[in-house]
Amino acid sequence: MTSAKYDVLGIGNAIFDVLAPTEDDFLIKHGMVKGSMTLIDEPRAAAIYAQMSQAVEMSGGSAANTIVGLANFGARAAYVGKIKDDQIGRLYSHDIRAAQVAFDTKPALGGPASGCTYILVTPDGERTMNTYLGAAQDLGPDDIDPAQIAAASLIYLEGYLWDPKNAKEAFLKASKIAHAAERQVALTLSDPFCVDRYRSEFLELMRTGTVDMIFANESELHSLYQTADFDTALNQLQQDVALGVVTRSEKGCAVVAPDSITLVPASRIDKLVDTTGAGDLFAAGFLFGLVRGTSFEDAGRLGALAAGEVIQHIGARPQVSLKDLAQQNGLPV
Repeated sequence: MTSAKYDVLGIGNAIFDVLAPTEDDFLIKHGMVKGSMTLIDEPRAAAIYAQMSQAVEMSGGSAANTIVGLANFGARAAYVGKIKDDQIGRLYSHDIRAAQVAFDTKPALGGPASGCTYILVTPDGERTMNTYLGAAQDLGPDDIDPAQIAAASLIYLEGYLWDPKNAKEAFLKASKIAHAAERQVALTLSDPFCVDRYRSEFLELMRTGTVDMIFANESELHSLYQTADFDTALNQLQQDVALGVVTRSEKGCAVVAPDSITLVPASRIDKLVDTTGAGDLFAAGFLFGLVRGTSFEDAGRLGALAAGEVIQHIGARPQVSLKDLAQQNGLPV
């Protein structure tokens, strides 16, 4: 195995985030399932945007948020995601490169506009996402550069990629290249409804070794194994994948290896403002610890620290140096 140019390379839906505070009544009026992610078309996107209150706008996408978090910790990070050569696409590209992330995916010259997600944040900090994939769904195998994939110690894939057919093929191509280069492949399950759609396929990815590592929250884990009993689901996860990481909000996380289960507490916070990006940033901290060779406990603490930072403000990107924050809390960086 050759030395790696990148610590982690993420592949995901390149989505521009539009976030605004709202009340539960707004969700009910528009038929939204609180806390979920729903795919929408362009007219629905325009209708939601027209009725949103004043919004915060920034580049996003689940895997992209994780990769930006990794770069913030000081990791060498790269990202693959499809945008269009339009105003939002150019903003997206500038944002992610400004975060010190290598981003070389060629933008689409035609076709649908760059993707956007309209995120409604209720007073309890819960986020409800309405996503217009746009150009993001046109990510395909041709966007996967074998040399770049092989140059990353770990490939991080988002479950949302399993929706568009071309992105699914890109996902599988990247995994095959990574394993041929003796690299690791991680998958985040993304959303309970995503798991509902592709449960059998996700389990097959795990059981065949197409992915080596799974990130999930408690709801996604219960959906995956169709059980309300956490310990039963956790024990099954232990049998199905080399490494599983399950976040449990204020209960912390469980790191599941074939011969151990490590429980790590959540970080203490002053006020919950917006849960957008909590899982993404947790994954950033955990992966940073993993590629730096820390213990599972320290990796979990780094993840909890990053998640704790991002849920105390609007938006899914850290507003402080996570590297400095880790050092202040006595964690290895």
